[in-house]
Amino acid sequence: MKDVQLSNTLKKISSLAMGSEAYEFLNMLIVEAGLSKETVKSYGKDLRGFLEYCGDKRITSPADLSIETVSGYLRMQIESGLSPATAARSAAAIRTFIKYLISSRLLDNDFTILIETPQRPENLPEVYSIEQIIKLLNSPDIERDKFFYRDKAILEILYASGMRASELSGLKTKDINFRLGYLRCIGKGSKERLVPLANSSISHIRNYLERERPVMEKPEGGANLFLSRLGNPLDRTNIWRIVKGYAARAGIPNFTTHSFRHSFATHLLGGGADLRSVQEMLGHSSVTTTQIYTHLQENQLLETHKKHHPRG
Repeated sequence: MKDVQLSNTLKKISSLAMGSEAYEFLNMLIVEAGLSKETVKSYGKDLRGFLEYCGDKRITSPADLSIETVSGYLRMQIESGLSPATAARSAAAIRTFIKYLISSRLLDNDFTILIETPQRPENLPEVYSIEQIIKLLNSPDIERDKFFYRDKAILEILYASGMRASELSGLKTKDINFRLGYLRCIGKGSKERLVPLANSSISHIRNYLERERPVMEKPEGGANLFLSRLGNPLDRTNIWRIVKGYAARAGIPNFTTHSFRHSFATHLLGGGADLRSVQEMLGHSSVTTTQIYTHLQENQLLETHKKHHPRG
């Protein structure tokens, strides 16, 4: 007996973006994999939502699929109120579909290992504008601040690299590659990553190394890049205090060292950087962790529209 519901599912699927590929995939699950019709209907339901999302994003070819597409869809599911179990089922269906596309030579990049079900975000970090960050970076005063060059370098590196305060406090002088323009960072779990540095940041580090650090240097400071006034390695608590002090001077309340990290990621994505590159620079083990910054960017766009559009 013909299954009307399954037939309707296949018909609806075939009319969507990448519908012909999804249609063949679902038929393969029945004929070759031997899955039950109920299971295939569940796959079809999950794929239908994903393909509709792809259509809205104008992704009409398997070759255009990416981890960013899948992560964005799964996060949207969580934020719309679906249960983690439902989102996990969708992730499994999408993962299997993508493996089918790869085996059919319709997709080259196998990113299925990166597909994870995002958790519902509890609190989104506050977004700071580029103008606010620039004001903060310019708040150290060479006439007023005793460790102007050190503090300027700290602020510049935090924003230019997205480093955590603990990572910055552990930086050694040898970790800066001036010739190639990057720094070596040891993050959580002792994982090493390389982060590019802007020319302006490199210039401020040079100024600090040439003009202040030799005066501050003592044996107990070791090879640490940033030192306290007593010549000891600057710990993350002191870095936090330095940032809070300049943020207060710039008139930016509630700003912390981690706010630089959030701003680094949000501004990169807003400037067109791809999610995977930002993930690597932040040292996130999962791209779904980085995905929160695309949500921040969307919120910022909505706020801009609401503020400046006559119908906002």
